[in-house]
This record gives sequence, structure tokens and C-alpha cells, in this order.
Amino acid sequence: MVRRWVAAALLTGVLVGCSDVAGELAGTPSAPAGTPAPPTASESAPAGTPGTPTRSESAPTTTPTPTPPKATPSPTPSPTARRTTSVLAIPALRVNGLRVVPYTGTADDRPGTVIQDRGVAASPRGARGGVGPGEIGNFIVTAHRTTHGRPFGRVPQLKHGDHVLVTAGGVVYDYVIDQTMTISFRKPAELAQQNAAVPGRPGVAPTRAKITLSTCATPEDHAQGNYWKDALGNPEHRINKIGTLVATRPAS
Repeated sequence: MVRRWVAAALLTGVLVGCSDVAGELAGTPSAPAGTPAPPTASESAPAGTPGTPTRSESAPTTTPTPTPPKATPSPTPSPTARRTTSVLAIPALRVNGLRVVPYTGTADDRPGTVIQDRGVAASPRGARGGVGPGEIGNFIVTAHRTTHGRPFGRVPQLKHGDHVLVTAGGVVYDYVIDQTMTISFRKPAELAQQNAAVPGRPGVAPTRAKITLSTCATPEDHAQGNYWKDALGNPEHRINKIGTLVATRPAS
């Protein structure tokens, strides 16, 4: 009897004194002293969270706020708005009420230059031009920088993050500048980049509404001793400030 009692006491001492071993025998590992208890079902990570959270990485009991979907530019411009004159404003440059006249053609061709010579901006449309305000693709706007009222005299000073507001068909289209591109009139491949539906990427199908403000680099060319001009008087290089449509609102 004494031997059986001693053996039982020793076995009990092993099971009680080695908590890890006891836990393994029971089928569930015991946490070391001071370790937080395993997360309950309400504390587990939300569905879609990569991996299984450890005790120290358990997700909070609060449900994360879902991220709102990106706004889709709307409304879609009407066919009439695409053909009518729009009005452009650049708050950072104090440009207001600049008329943008659409025409069928390509940027800075003869019809476009005639429009610019009136002291307003021109916007080419059609297969070799761009789209209208707010439309998916490249809304191209050209104007003079050093002559005919200099409507785009300070456009090269635009910074990334500056806003360009275009009013057409009772809607204000708000673009934000996010790219600068300089091209050469003497390089057809670079002209194609300016006129591409995705600025700078000819052949790529557009998915967003973009704007390209294009003007001459005459002072920069002359500073480099470059006085080349084409038959319409355009210097070799043009500076393009490119933006993306971020919002629309009714015109007041």
C-alpha cells in the first residue's frame, strides 16, 4: 500500500508541477504565465485578413469602417457640350473666364492656330485630336504664351496639385495637375505622346478623364539659342501640364 501511495503521489506531482506537459496531455497547450488568453470569436481578425493572428496580434473587437468606393466622374457630358465653347479657370495663376473653342483637327494645326491668334484657347477634337471636357480620354487645350494676349503666359509655372476648372454644359469639371511633359515639334513620336488618349502613352486605351494644357517653350528655346519655327510660327518645343479629373459639380 505504501508503495502504491508513493507512486500515485509522484505521478500527481508530475502532472501538476509541469503545466506544459499537463496541457499537452489534455490536448490544449497552456500559455506561459503572463501571456494573454487566446482571442475569443468576437476578437478574431475580420474575414480576408492575411494569416492567423497571434495572441499579441489579435484584431480589436471593433469592426473596421469600410473604405468608400472611388467616385466616378459624372454626369456624362452631353453631345452639345462637346461642341460648344467651354470656359477655363486656373485659380493658382489667376486665370478666369478663358474661352476654349473646339474645332476638328489636331493640336496647333492651322485651324487651331487661327483660334489661338484671337487671344483664346483652342481644343482639337476628332480622330487626331482629343475629347471634350469631362470625357474619358485627353481633353487638349492650347493657347499662346508670349503673344496674342498671352493667355497661357504662366502655365509652365503650374505645380502638381494645382486645380484647373472647366465649365461646360452647366457642369464644372475639376482637374488636378499631376504631370509635366515637354515635347518637340520636330519629333513625330513626341507629338504623338502629346495627342495620345493617355498623355505620353500612344496606343493605350484611356480609362480616366485627363486634361493637357499645352503652350510654347519659346523663352526656353531662345535661351538655348534655338530659334527654329514651323510654317505656322510654332517653336520647336512645347510644355504640357497634364491633369486628372477628380470631381464634378453643377455650375452656379
